[in-house]
Amino acid sequence: MTIGLLTCEKLPDLTISDQQLIPELAKHNIIAKAVIWNDKTIDWSDFNYLIFRNTWDYFEKETEFNLWLDHIEQLGIKTLNPIEIIKQNKHKFYLRQMEKQGITILPTVFIDKTENLNLAEIIPKQWQKAVLKPAFSAGSYQTSVFDASDIKRTNDEYTKIAQEKELLLQEFIPEIQTLGETSFIFFNKKFSHAVNKKPIDGDFRVQSQFGGKYTLIQPCQELIDKAQKIVNTFHDELLYARVDGIVIGTELHLMEIECIEPDLYFDISEGAMQRFVTSIIELIQ
Repeated sequence: MTIGLLTCEKLPDLTISDQQLIPELAKHNIIAKAVIWNDKTIDWSDFNYLIFRNTWDYFEKETEFNLWLDHIEQLGIKTLNPIEIIKQNKHKFYLRQMEKQGITILPTVFIDKTENLNLAEIIPKQWQKAVLKPAFSAGSYQTSVFDASDIKRTNDEYTKIAQEKELLLQEFIPEIQTLGETSFIFFNKKFSHAVNKKPIDGDFRVQSQFGGKYTLIQPCQELIDKAQKIVNTFHDELLYARVDGIVIGTELHLMEIECIEPDLYFDISEGAMQRFVTSIIELIQ
């Protein structure tokens, strides 16, 4: 059994954390190799399965990534998570469908590609502050936070982007700066662990590269159940899913559910790596 652990040119050997998957899988007689998703020299038929891990440049290479997904699908190479899920999850308009299924999402306006972006017309009047970002993005890529009073400047900044990409306009929730963002991690649709991520003072970005601080937490069962409900909206198998949201009281406001290449915080939760490997084995047997 040979598994390709998909990564990108910036991380040819995977992150330090994900590198540990190779010896862990070897304990189960599974050969795992780091492979760059857009490496033209790779013979994909050499692999029984591919697992999306550190493909952290996919949103910068949208057309190439979409064509590559089609190619892997045509070859019949099995992937974890399934290609169908990846195609759905890479574009954040899936949040609109989640909302229709009764999931509480952040207040969001979905903006189709347009030659005439007019944020002043579409922003709800009660919003004092908002976040604008492409629907096909990750890691705060091309993301802006702006005051409603400064909407013209933001509109000018995004006019060209709006011609090329769909956008999400979301109400800025101030609790992101005080309570932070909470990630609920699931392996094979079973809850594994949760991490709270807080930005540094004065920022809204919780990613570690921007100084975000990560803490392992134990949420109450009610919140875990709400995250589980989100995961259960997927009918296909899921090796992993990370439910990201803002927890206010006992309400989970979904920001996104990551099924492509999220950090799963193996180094923060003891036993998480082993639970992940166990889930791989469960799904390939």
